[in-house]
Amino acid sequence: MTRREARAAREARGADESGETEQPLPHEDVPAPEADHRDALDRLDFDSVITGPIARVEQPERETVGAAVRHGSDDVEADHPARVLFGALGSEPESDDPAPSTGESPLAWRQQNYLSHAEPKRKRRWIKPLVVVVVIVGILGGMVAVAYSIFQPQVAQLVNALTPKDDDYAGDGTGEVMFSIVSGDTGSDIATNLHKAGVTKSYDAFYSLLLRQKPEPEFQPGVFKMKKQMSANAALIALQDTANRVENTAVIPEGTAEVDILQTVSDATKIPLADLQAAAANPADYGLPAEAKTLEGFLFPATYTFAPGTTAHDAIKTMVDRMFQSLDAAGVAPADRWNTVVLASIVQREAGLKDDYPKVARVFLNRIAQGWDLQSDATVAYGTGNTHRVETTDAERADASNPYNTYVHPGLPVGPISNPGDLAINAVVHPADGPWMFFVTWNLETGETIFSTTEAEHEAAVAKWQQWMKDNPGYE
Repeated sequence: MTRREARAAREARGADESGETEQPLPHEDVPAPEADHRDALDRLDFDSVITGPIARVEQPERETVGAAVRHGSDDVEADHPARVLFGALGSEPESDDPAPSTGESPLAWRQQNYLSHAEPKRKRRWIKPLVVVVVIVGILGGMVAVAYSIFQPQVAQLVNALTPKDDDYAGDGTGEVMFSIVSGDTGSDIATNLHKAGVTKSYDAFYSLLLRQKPEPEFQPGVFKMKKQMSANAALIALQDTANRVENTAVIPEGTAEVDILQTVSDATKIPLADLQAAAANPADYGLPAEAKTLEGFLFPATYTFAPGTTAHDAIKTMVDRMFQSLDAAGVAPADRWNTVVLASIVQREAGLKDDYPKVARVFLNRIAQGWDLQSDATVAYGTGNTHRVETTDAERADASNPYNTYVHPGLPVGPISNPGDLAINAVVHPADGPWMFFVTWNLETGETIFSTTEAEHEAAVAKWQQWMKDNPGYE
């Protein structure tokens, strides 16, 4: 039976049930109006569109095919279009979706139903385990870092003990050598110099040993009696032992005069005083300004350690070079060295407290700017040969034959009166701001000083000093 004949039969049955009579249509007549959408499908020549097994199957009624496809019935032929496209229907999961309507293509409905049951995307279940692994690794790494920081010295010592020491000597060494440590030497400097002196076999042997010491060892400047070819450990012990230190150390305080410095150096180094005085006779040998007639002012006050065998010339040159170093650090040009050192030597002798140094420098600079005499007792005392006191008498202050007498000679004295340190040099280079023209240290025990602008203020301050002197006899 063709599709057209089947449709005509259904319409006939429907008419009988409703009680109406309708004339049957000829086989070749135009389809009825109420079935236009079905006639369009009926007119499609399936035999010319579908080939292969599907073309040989006689199409059942739509409702039967729809039900068979939806329930996966075995009544559907094996070569049904749905089975050909999607495989065995019995293997598909059951669905609660409604069957396709009569006007719906079973093939289109089956495709939609199949896609609705597609497997959802698999969740990324690997993220959470990865986070857990990262956290655990981070915790373990932190624990290892803490443990290493705590036990690193012990581990380093163990590794050092198990590592062959081809770069180090064994034992306490032989022979004798003098080894010097100067102020400012670092552990690296000492390691380098030990190797150069033949004390240790290598730089690394001693320096790596220093790095393992807790706390880090401290080294005192000086000359040490050492041996050659010592192990790094033996060398370290020897440098820490004060019994190996050769005492050639000279301590020179700020404000000390040249005559006293030469004596101190002679006592410390056993260099004859006459040799030092002869070496100091020609200041030009050490690069001093042309105005300098002596070394006064250019022997920097500090603690010096001289190696055995140091000559008089070398000792003096060491102190002069140190003064040039301080002047350069303060920004003093070579052309200004002379005036700077002369004024700084006065400030060094006159100032008491640290904070007063820039003020004292300002007073002298103000007096020079105003054309006033400096009137420094320290310069007068130096001219009399008194290098340890500042106080003077009326007669000494009136003595014009004293070239250092700034009460009668204007401007700066003919030369420095002491050897100043960094504090006095920097005070001259960077004086305080103020209108002061006078100052007097009224309390010699505490160093308290009164700075005045007028002469009347200054006279009151002098009276206070005189009263203190009466109350404290023994300071004349």
